[in-house]
Amino acid sequence: MLVNLSDSLPDPGTGLTSPGPHDMLTQVLLGLRLEGVEYGRCLMQAPWAVAFPAGREARFHFVAQGGCWLRTASSEWMRLEPGDAVLLPHGSFHVLASAPEVPTTVDIGRLARVPVAENIYLVRSEAAGSDAALPSVMFCGSMRFNLDPLHPLLAMMPEVMHAGALVKRDPTVPGLLEAMEREVSLDRIGACGILARLADVLAASIIRAWVECGCSDSTGWIAAVQCPRIGKVMAAIHAEPERDWNVPVLAELMGASRSTFADAFTRTVGESPAKYVAKVKMFQARRWIAQEGMRITVAAHRLGYDSEASFSRAFKRVIGQSPSAVRTEQMQHRSTPRLAD
Repeated sequence: MLVNLSDSLPDPGTGLTSPGPHDMLTQVLLGLRLEGVEYGRCLMQAPWAVAFPAGREARFHFVAQGGCWLRTASSEWMRLEPGDAVLLPHGSFHVLASAPEVPTTVDIGRLARVPVAENIYLVRSEAAGSDAALPSVMFCGSMRFNLDPLHPLLAMMPEVMHAGALVKRDPTVPGLLEAMEREVSLDRIGACGILARLADVLAASIIRAWVECGCSDSTGWIAAVQCPRIGKVMAAIHAEPERDWNVPVLAELMGASRSTFADAFTRTVGESPAKYVAKVKMFQARRWIAQEGMRITVAAHRLGYDSEASFSRAFKRVIGQSPSAVRTEQMQHRSTPRLAD
């Protein structure tokens, strides 16, 4: 299922002249989409501890019953209560456990799995606990963003995004959490499919709430998006990355002189307009090549490069790999199992 963070919002071609900072945010979010890759309804009998290796996809966890503890490589243990949800947008290594002191950690890929539906599994812990103890029940999944992992929005996201911290910011989050809890507890026909769709929407809502409330530094990408004049420029760049966005054109769009625009953009975003435009173009090219299978020559032409060689040099300078290496790496990744990434 593909979820757009701004479904039912204005068309990209109609909102670029709107003066409000929320409208600028809307335009950028129009390009951010995510889709569920694989989900598991997990029944874990204490004591248990499960490791999720670092991977390309984001990780999502919803705790329905029993509660658990979460730890990443760079953080201390965090308690998750029933009804809690967390999103790890970078797919960082982490451990979920019934208690911090559980000594043995099992890789998620080693747990028994029973297919329930396409890309949805029933996962059970191997540890034998007390028959009288209720198992912890979770709904876990992996998700893929349509944006490059180096995209400014994804790069700025924290390692762990906790839905509980955003409940007061976004009134839709509590309703989604309650709906997921009902589906898990009632265990009705088709519950797993509905849970997968709710998880996609909830993850999108968590990200939207985080961006809208400015849960980041007061400078940088979030500050730029929320600034009406700079936000308007950034929205245009992201909406049409293939355009020739030079300083005179962008300054005119902002309604300022070239020097005023360049100074304001660099001060707010943290890098020059030319450097930022180059990054956005290469992020787009990487997505075209890796996810859509576009030929390198076609991507170079669409982005205005006269030759494949000059495009490849610019691509490697921003991405750190050649376009052909990115294509090869993505093809190899697609052939590997998802849940055990």
